[in-house]
Amino acid sequence: MFEIFQYDFMVNALIASLLASVAFGIVGTYVVVRKIVFISGGIAHTAYGGIGLGYLLGINPIFGALIFSLGAAGFISTMRKKESQFEDTLIGIMWAFGMALGVMFINFTPGYVPDLMSYLFGNILTIPDSELIIMFLLDLFVIGIVVLFFREFQSITFDEEYTRTLGLPVDKLYLLLLMLIAVTIVLLIKLVGIILVIALLSIPSSISINYVKSLKSMMLLSIVLGIVFTTVGLLLSYYLNLASGATIIIVAVAAYLISTLHLSLKKKRFKLV
Repeated sequence: MFEIFQYDFMVNALIASLLASVAFGIVGTYVVVRKIVFISGGIAHTAYGGIGLGYLLGINPIFGALIFSLGAAGFISTMRKKESQFEDTLIGIMWAFGMALGVMFINFTPGYVPDLMSYLFGNILTIPDSELIIMFLLDLFVIGIVVLFFREFQSITFDEEYTRTLGLPVDKLYLLLLMLIAVTIVLLIKLVGIILVIALLSIPSSISINYVKSLKSMMLLSIVLGIVFTTVGLLLSYYLNLASGATIIIVAVAAYLISTLHLSLKKKRFKLV
């Protein structure tokens, strides 16, 4: 089993899994509790358009993705303030439009056309040391923002109306939270892919919420579960010669199904008693 540590790419992948799980566990907790998984998916898929634009303009695709995702966060925040009854529909349209723009921009790109599949399912086995440093800095950024605004984020997460009565800038705090989600998604897209980003944002926290009672405990358990899912997925992909991103998702989904079954059996047992 320890033979995998002979390969630098596997060591880097395992370190990346650890670092990514920290950001996903913290930000994903807010995503699940606030019930904005669909919004996060919209931001992630809109970023795909920025990736295509980056290739078309000859700049780093991540910069294009960052612009698109932050724009999506601002758009969603604006529509929310207007209390539009079509917000879900607009997010769905934005989701599809971002993906379509990415494909179109790639078609317009002269010369070599890159394979964007790596941005969908990630390429975690090719992570260089430089990107590990970026992920570490991202973790510090996420932890720093959450520490500074923990009480405010907790307040708007559980009781937004009460937060307004306290005189706190709810709309600005919500926009900051969406921007934190956007930055986390974009900086990890190249590493784990758009599909895996959504899975790791939602699945560990969706399991954790059923077993802990505080936001901090939920974050810690989500981080641990994220580490377990990514590590097990990487090991299975290595020994079974499978795609790493897809394997991690399958492991996470399997764990979610087992958790759901466990809770269901627990409730039935409680009723019988």
